[in-house]
Amino acid sequence: MRGLAFVLLSAVAVSAFPNDDMPASLTGAKGDPVRGRALVANRHVGLCLLCHSGPFPEERFQGDLAPDLRSAARLTEGQIRHRIVDPRKANPDSIMPAYFRTEGLTRVAPAFRGKPVLSAEQIEDIVAWLVTLK
Repeated sequence: MRGLAFVLLSAVAVSAFPNDDMPASLTGAKGDPVRGRALVANRHVGLCLLCHSGPFPEERFQGDLAPDLRSAARLTEGQIRHRIVDPRKANPDSIMPAYFRTEGLTRVAPAFRGKPVLSAEQIEDIVAWLVTLK
């Protein structure tokens, strides 16, 4: 019975989010995976390692609130991009912030309203690096 429930919930999730893909680059160009890795490891920019762990043997105290970044290997480039831009499109209960969406957000400090957390170039760099984990 538990397996059937999982299958049914998976079917609902797929039908609820049929367009879980953002295939076009935000900049019109591929990102730089070296810069992407550096951004993910940087604890002052996107704060990725606060919640995620990944292939960073040099970094201590990686997060365990969210999936290991190596799990991005199961996603397409467009799905990875979509989850960084606005993760709640794929999972409405996600605690991950929208790194590029600026509208419809709550509790944003006045100095940061209307500004994305990451630039389009930074997102493309991170996407380029995550794709290398496949």
